[in-house]
Amino acid sequence: MITNSRNVLLGVLLSCLIPAGFGHAQESGASPIGVWANEGETSRIKIEDCAGKLCGVIVWLKEPLDSQGNEKVDKENPDASLKSRKLLGLRLLDGFAKKEGEATVWENGTIYNPNEGKTYKCTLTVKDARTLNVRGYVGLPIFGKSQTWTRVE
Repeated sequence: MITNSRNVLLGVLLSCLIPAGFGHAQESGASPIGVWANEGETSRIKIEDCAGKLCGVIVWLKEPLDSQGNEKVDKENPDASLKSRKLLGLRLLDGFAKKEGEATVWENGTIYNPNEGKTYKCTLTVKDARTLNVRGYVGLPIFGKSQTWTRVE
C-alpha cells in the first residue's frame, strides 16, 4: 500500500504539478513566490501570497486542450460539482506558512493532483534562487516524493 501511494504521489508530482515563473529574494532568504516549471515542463504554477499564506495556481499547460479540443477540466475530482472547473487558473498549492527558524522552508500546505482528484500534504524548500524542492506526501514526509521545479524567467 505504501509503494502504491508513493507511485501515485510520484505520478502527481511529475505529471500534474505546474511549474512557475519568476520570484524574488526576501531579506530573510529566497522566496518561492513567482512562476515555476515542473521537471517535465508540462505545466507552470504561479506561487503567491494568499492572505498571509502561500498558494499556487496553474498559469500554463503544455497541452491545455483535451482530445476534443476543449479546455482541460478537473474531471477526476470526487466532488461532482467541481468536475467542470478549468485546469488553467486552478489552485494546486494552498496554505503554506514559513517554517519557524527556517528562512527557505514553507510547510503545512497541500498540493492537489488533478489527474487523480486527490490532495496531499506538501512542503516547499527553496534550494537557491532558481530551484524549488516540492515534497508531496501521505501522512509523514518520509512517505512521499520530491520534485525539483525551476524558476521561469
